[in-house]
Amino acid sequence: MDHAGRQRSLQAALGENKLDAFLVTHLPNVRYLCGFTGSAGALLIRESGATFFTDGRYVAQAREEVSGARIVIVRKAPALAAAESIAALRRRRVAGRLGIEPQAVTVGQREQISAILRGQWKLVSAPPLLERARIVKDKDEIRLIREAIELGAGLFKIARKKIRPGIREVEVAAAMEYQARREGAEGMSFSTIIAAGKRSAMVHGRASEARIPRRGFVVCDFGVILKGYCSDRTRTVHAGSASRIARQMYAAVLEAQQAAIASVGPGVSAAEVDAAARKVLRRHHLARYFTHSTGHGLGLEIHEAPRLAFGQTQRLEAGMVITIEPGAYIPGKQGVRIEDVVVVTSKGCEVLTATDKELIII
Repeated sequence: MDHAGRQRSLQAALGENKLDAFLVTHLPNVRYLCGFTGSAGALLIRESGATFFTDGRYVAQAREEVSGARIVIVRKAPALAAAESIAALRRRRVAGRLGIEPQAVTVGQREQISAILRGQWKLVSAPPLLERARIVKDKDEIRLIREAIELGAGLFKIARKKIRPGIREVEVAAAMEYQARREGAEGMSFSTIIAAGKRSAMVHGRASEARIPRRGFVVCDFGVILKGYCSDRTRTVHAGSASRIARQMYAAVLEAQQAAIASVGPGVSAAEVDAAARKVLRRHHLARYFTHSTGHGLGLEIHEAPRLAFGQTQRLEAGMVITIEPGAYIPGKQGVRIEDVVVVTSKGCEVLTATDKELIII
């Protein structure tokens, strides 16, 4: 990873945004900039360079992982130690505007940092500079995401073998997660969703003690974290024979997903991709049962920009990695969702680890 290049880009953005320093505390952003993967760290970026602060638990890890920044080991919260280093510049009559990540700093932390600065530095909420930078993935990131998706895709085979009438949803999820760990996953991208029968109508029906029914849809939504990067995939199978209505519903969602994927390309707005899926579901009288966005970006985090939804004006660019996941959920009856991850290319998009999506009857 080009951590030095990422830091230089952020340093160049400081002046453009009237900032003299930037305190990075959101850990995925810290990792993006310098490679640190621990749970306590803060990165202070100035035009003169970068300084990474962490505590004594991470001495060896910081020396092994951190790239492009001076390492300082402290005995207090890293963000506060970084603020103290900024405050110390008063003695040299240096002052300015310190940017912080408003979504990553609590009210209490902001008050503590302000008290340390004592008005000599102005504390300002910085624009989402790193989120904007992370929205387009480089070749190394796309390679890692592809690897995570390939590992995650294999878990569906485990689900298919495990799903049987009478088996608890949590047993299916446990088998998938165990296999993910065996194959090297650092963890799951989110709590595995196995939602069967009437529970398939729950958009985020995390695996429960409920048992797979003799007949009904089973939504399997799962992902892994591999080398820091997330995967995300949803497949819906049917336990027992599927009725004509169930088959029509599945076919409609699949058509909606294919239409959304076909619409992806550079210059296309996020709202247009969402509209492509909803247009198909509207024709099948299922639009009112599609209750979430068509997709989202992913990378170091499972949910990143852009968001593919009505009113979103973000234009897609080559290198963006997004999910395409339309669904339909009829409360108390049944639900279907089909999801893949795609990378936007110069001519359209590529489905990462494409697999067959015809309805599977178990």
